[in-house]
Amino acid sequence: MDVSNHIEEHSMLKEKIEKYLLSVQKPARYIGGEAGSIYKDKSKVDVRFAFCFPDCYDIGMSHLGMKILYSLTNQRENYWCERVFAPWPDFEQIMREHDIPLYGLESLEPIRDFDFIGFTLQYELSYTNILNMLDLAGVPVYAKDRGTAIAPLVVAGGPCACNPEPLADFFDLFILGEGEEVNLELMDLYHRMRQEGADRQAFLRAAARIEGIYVPSLYEVTYHPDGTIQAVTPKDGAPATVKKRIIRDFDKVFYPDNFVVPFTEIVQDRVSVEVLRGCIRGCRFCQAGFLYRPFREKSAETVYGESKALCENTGYDEVSLSSLSTSDHSQIDPMLRKLLTYTEEEKINLSLPSLRIDNFSEGLMNQIKRVRKSGLTFAPEAGTQRMRDVINKNVTEEEVMKTCRIAFEGGYDTVKLYFMMGLPTETDADIVGIAQLAQKVVDLFYENPHRPKGKNVQVSISTATFVPKPFTPFEFEPQATHAQIEHKQQVLRDAIQSKKIRAALHQSDASLLEAALARGDRRLSEVLYRAWKKGSTFDSWGERFDYSRWQEAFREAELDPAFYANRTRSYDEVFPWDHLDYYVSKDFFIRENQRAHQSLTTPNCRLQCAGCGVNQKVGGACFAEDPDGV
Repeated sequence: MDVSNHIEEHSMLKEKIEKYLLSVQKPARYIGGEAGSIYKDKSKVDVRFAFCFPDCYDIGMSHLGMKILYSLTNQRENYWCERVFAPWPDFEQIMREHDIPLYGLESLEPIRDFDFIGFTLQYELSYTNILNMLDLAGVPVYAKDRGTAIAPLVVAGGPCACNPEPLADFFDLFILGEGEEVNLELMDLYHRMRQEGADRQAFLRAAARIEGIYVPSLYEVTYHPDGTIQAVTPKDGAPATVKKRIIRDFDKVFYPDNFVVPFTEIVQDRVSVEVLRGCIRGCRFCQAGFLYRPFREKSAETVYGESKALCENTGYDEVSLSSLSTSDHSQIDPMLRKLLTYTEEEKINLSLPSLRIDNFSEGLMNQIKRVRKSGLTFAPEAGTQRMRDVINKNVTEEEVMKTCRIAFEGGYDTVKLYFMMGLPTETDADIVGIAQLAQKVVDLFYENPHRPKGKNVQVSISTATFVPKPFTPFEFEPQATHAQIEHKQQVLRDAIQSKKIRAALHQSDASLLEAALARGDRRLSEVLYRAWKKGSTFDSWGERFDYSRWQEAFREAELDPAFYANRTRSYDEVFPWDHLDYYVSKDFFIRENQRAHQSLTTPNCRLQCAGCGVNQKVGGACFAEDPDGV
């Protein structure tokens, strides 16, 4: 399409941007023009959508959801989706000093002139970037200050939208669940109502009637004297409960056949193909495993076709199979055989993340060895069997050792093990168990009589602070305090006896903030605003994170982060997200929490239905019929 007129109209902004690019890191982040970018004639476009990722280009361009929705929206000739990323502080300073508003990478036009400014909520510590991006765009940060004009509408989706309350004061609406269908329905409604001359409030009332759309201004929240929520009351015809949207036929859902290929290196610079959505496992700490239920797969033929098309159209020489647990795909062996025939012939690397310890076989290892020669990564999550039963990991030490033995006999000498620290009911003995399990893996390597001469093993253990999340059986649990985590980290250091074991211990202050924001209510909007005004941006980057700013913001708002992060919550407490329905019932989470405290496991969904509630709401059984009728 000839876009010369469009480029000429905005050459002044382009010249201003280009003038300063050589004075910042990675200037290719800010100019657009990459292969696969989609340009349209603005005069023929009815709805413009700015897809904003609240982190830098390198992170955002790796996000699969943006690739899907970018292509899906742009399939409509009269709709135009553009990409927007948070500028790194060096370029932000230039933008503010020289009056460069936040703009879309395709048109280089200010996003304040778009119809929708949409954010994906992937991580709580990116929230202040959202406020910063709105401010850079020249859009009022608070929704109440945006007047009556229908546009621009500030919207958000993504996994963190399951509890959007800390952001409620800044957004016009949230999209719950999977966006492939509901996003277009929302844009269709907007297109029609704008032609009818509707104002913002009329549109929001109408949007709230679309399944999967949550309009926070249509709900009033009242509180008990102790700070817990008394009630969430809808108004103006809004539904009492908002249900998430799901794609029922995942094998036929839209998937792009082309990606934007960046000029500069990004975190995941490869083709990514989603092979399944959801998870059968039911790990009690894992929010994604419950948010994305029901479990749905793509056929091996579909995965092959999508991988082949993307490689041919983008020129990438690596394919990653994306899911929560790739090796749980029911057709994993035929799928890999078919893909490997193609990728080996075309000299394309095939990456298989998200492997499970308990279904890692010699055959799977041999297939992996054909495409990946680096070390293997597994996640036992806990060092003792009792603790793994508490979190419902359903992995035994015997399975861990069997997996490592297969890897070592197959020629591997590097293994990474992921664990969590601060889990419910955890004791010092469970922490020591992490070091003991790692030592057993080290010893196992040297027991192999066929190991290569002169080779030594390296076992890396990484421990992250457990963060209790909404819509999990641990949403009731307190997070360990900073002092408790420091104690646990020291216990682990003292328990490691071998130089063959390396431990990476994560920062706990950031995890405390993550827990507070994850389970917070809409009073935290003030905390977010104050922290942002004090200079908090890019909090997910260790070198940028300053917890003292957040402590000041909490004090000034007269709120305590411990109230949100470190407090046990009763089963009958009204949670900030209880009016949002992600298909898994709170009764199920209560039962699973009780089983956790009894160290009882629950079988995975393929073996036995646990009665989580999804079957009833999607109108059919996911795998096995619920034997107890719960």
